[in-house]
Amino acid sequence: MKDILELLIDDFHEHELPGLHPRDTRITIIPGKANVFIGMRRSGKTWFCYQQMKELLAQGVEKERLLYLNFEDERLLPFSAGDFKYILETFYRKFPGYKTRQCYLFLDEVQRIDGWDKFVRRVLDTEKMAIFITGSSSKLLSREIATSLRGRSLTTEIFPFSFREYLGYHKIKYDPNQFGSRTRALLQNWMERYVKSGGFPEIQNLNDELRRQVLRNYVDVVILRDIIERYSVHNTVVLRALIRHIMSTPTTRFSVNKFYNSLKSQGIACTKNNLYAYLEYLADSYLVYQVPIHSRSEKIRRVNPKKTYAVDSGLLGAMSYQMTEDRGALLENIVYMHLRRRGIHPDYYITKDGCEVDFIIKPDKTAKNRLLQVCWELDDTATKNRETRALLSAMDELREERGTIITWLDEETIDERIDVIPVWKWLLIGRGH
Repeated sequence: MKDILELLIDDFHEHELPGLHPRDTRITIIPGKANVFIGMRRSGKTWFCYQQMKELLAQGVEKERLLYLNFEDERLLPFSAGDFKYILETFYRKFPGYKTRQCYLFLDEVQRIDGWDKFVRRVLDTEKMAIFITGSSSKLLSREIATSLRGRSLTTEIFPFSFREYLGYHKIKYDPNQFGSRTRALLQNWMERYVKSGGFPEIQNLNDELRRQVLRNYVDVVILRDIIERYSVHNTVVLRALIRHIMSTPTTRFSVNKFYNSLKSQGIACTKNNLYAYLEYLADSYLVYQVPIHSRSEKIRRVNPKKTYAVDSGLLGAMSYQMTEDRGALLENIVYMHLRRRGIHPDYYITKDGCEVDFIIKPDKTAKNRLLQVCWELDDTATKNRETRALLSAMDELREERGTIITWLDEETIDERIDVIPVWKWLLIGRGH
């Protein structure tokens, strides 16, 4: 194993780091804590590691002070807990002068090896070594990190490209302080492409059919490795039916009771407990997100159905026979994921007269709540009245001064209290607030 480790260290130092598109996400390196990157498969966690390496090199850190190991490399197999001690032993034998200097250890898919957490804690306690960990959700969940590393980690969730990152990847230039007619048309066009293709890095330059095929494969891998294998799920018919339902009706309130009754009427056997468990598994795999109702009562939050969202709009198209006809739902899904990228966990709100407001958010601890409504367009008078009435009612009940309606194209101010803004503009300048 020592010879293999020495070969892998030399290979890493000899080869140039791959070219990549930098992500907007930023991290902080704190002594004594490991940085852990989590998220759905293929969202760019390993490449985010490479980004950290390049930033360190740009700061003048010698590449020899970086150590990267990918535990999916077959040359490391079989690797056991007892082999961890050889990693630093081999590294410091090659570079004895770095024993007293700050070095950086990147461990990709290390969770495949039992005892990884003990090794990480020991290194944090005894060495001048910053540690970065990436891993698939089937082996690394946020709650497991908390248990395994016991407060010794900082967790960063990596998502598919945001709209800003998407534009940067495709080298689309624009002035964020000036949106003339030509720029608006350009950004609107790319917004249409973003809604259709989504933000997974690997599929950006693929044709439509191949893109859908790759995205469906992502979901199949999540189903197989992150759910079926991990949790020993046997009722795959129900699991796949649940995923199809969520992907075909994004942003809606999901009732386990209603879905259970629907399956029962089709002669498909399952239990409600299984459905609750499958929903949790989908959330653990970062494929699906759930949003609770806004209430101070924990009981009300628990018994009311949660709204469901998918990690990426491209997946919604790939998993449906045709793109959902509810274009407002696609818009709302994109808005939700933008909020999550900003670290905001929104609720939805139901007014006293039964109107729904899509998001109530608190951007930070000191800021006031903000109310966001998402609607494809406000051309129809009835639609405009419905959306504004719901928002104004919620603002009055919650004593909020302003609200926002995010649309596809519309931009105006309503009743001096509601800002209407097109989604492409909100994504680029709104920053989630």
